[in-house]
Amino acid sequence: PLQIDLTDRKVLSIFNGIEALNIKDPDYKFKHGSYAIPEFGTSFTRQMLDDTKPDKFADLVRISGFSHGTDVWLNNAQDYIRSGTATMREVISTRDDIMNYLILKGVENETAFKIMEIVRKGKKDLDEQQVATMKEHNVPDWYIDSCNKIKYMFPRAHAVAYTMMSFRMAWYKVYYPQEFYATYFTTKVANFDAETILKGKEAILARMDEITAKGTNASAKEKDDYTILEVAYEMYARGYEFMPIDIYRAHATDFQVIDGKIMPSFASIDGMGEKAAIGLVEEAKKGKFLSREDLCQRSKVSKTLADQMADMGLLGDMPKSNQISLFDIDFL
Repeated sequence: PLQIDLTDRKVLSIFNGIEALNIKDPDYKFKHGSYAIPEFGTSFTRQMLDDTKPDKFADLVRISGFSHGTDVWLNNAQDYIRSGTATMREVISTRDDIMNYLILKGVENETAFKIMEIVRKGKKDLDEQQVATMKEHNVPDWYIDSCNKIKYMFPRAHAVAYTMMSFRMAWYKVYYPQEFYATYFTTKVANFDAETILKGKEAILARMDEITAKGTNASAKEKDDYTILEVAYEMYARGYEFMPIDIYRAHATDFQVIDGKIMPSFASIDGMGEKAAIGLVEEAKKGKFLSREDLCQRSKVSKTLADQMADMGLLGDMPKSNQISLFDIDFL
């Protein structure tokens, strides 16, 4: 990842649209390409992308500054941009912007630094002398007003570090999509609704509609699940698929790319704890399971969970019990 080109235009484009994702679904409903990218994948930051239309890596750094500040974006920079008062590159994003801007305007270094410190802490407004100094150096009124609205500001170095990390992940999303999604879902396994997602796009959209219909009554977990459903929907729309969990090939906790498809982990099954998942993998290595009863005895997976796996079609024609009924014997 340290060798990734941070100026890659194809990667940068997903912060402005979906063309680089090569969407195969003609009915795809989303317009953003930044789902699952830290710092840029939430509805809040997607709205920022719409307002700012970033064209450079530096623009993404500014967006990171906006999103981590308090009263930096909402009721402040966003309004100036939307009204045409200032451009995205003119409004205040990080604390360093203020000092550097004032120095370029001719304000003495120490004074510029002090003004920056007052603004970024957000404890009080600029005093009359500081405002007079800024006006003497042709700092516009909107800029001064913006300073007085801010309650907290991110340092540029933090914004750069966060954006580098996000851009690197976006690079993998563009060039190594299956590995990207497998890794993403591995880290979000607690909210991976395997029973819904493995059924495909229509089931995902139906579940998303159910959660949306609940509005503010949706639980915190459902809201987190919704985020994962969005990413799974995007993955399907790009033409990539999941494959059924194979009880003899699946990993306990990691999603895998096998034959160009993504196999979920045992931990993605609702109710399957990590300990049970590891036990299942270890026992599967020792040989075939004779029945659900054998699977439960050897791996310590509960009967309820084994029945659930059977309902999901993961156990094939595996019998429930080791015992053979007389009706199973074919007499000649």
